[in-house]
Amino acid sequence: MADILHRIGVERSSPEQVYAALTTLDGLSGWWTEKTSGQPDLGGVIEFRFRPGGFDMKVAQLDPGRLVRWNVVDGPEEWIGTSIQWDLRQDGEYTIVLFRHEGWREPVEFMNHCSTKWGTYLMSLKQLLETGEGAPDPRDVRISDWH
Repeated sequence: MADILHRIGVERSSPEQVYAALTTLDGLSGWWTEKTSGQPDLGGVIEFRFRPGGFDMKVAQLDPGRLVRWNVVDGPEEWIGTSIQWDLRQDGEYTIVLFRHEGWREPVEFMNHCSTKWGTYLMSLKQLLETGEGAPDPRDVRISDWH
């Protein structure tokens, strides 16, 4: 198994504010993809749609201001059965976000692509919380097409 790991620090935002950006449709559509719908409550499924396709995530765990965890239930074959988790904590003036997309069966080239895209979307999350405007799909940084 292989995992994608990232860490960012968000200034001027509490763990509760970061948590809201990860657990509300408005928050998610402000940094990941504008086409976000579904039920972001525990046990619900959130649908994320992008230019080339999309993902469905089942909300598996919520701990307000501390943790968000999803299980991927639909999307590219490589994603199905993986999980996505954010751990949040205050560290001085920053909210630290530890991100993991775990459970990849093997480190295929698509995983490299996704790791880079996760990095750009995490910077979009940081930008949304620090400035009020993120860069979700379709306004995100394009790194390449992936089919």
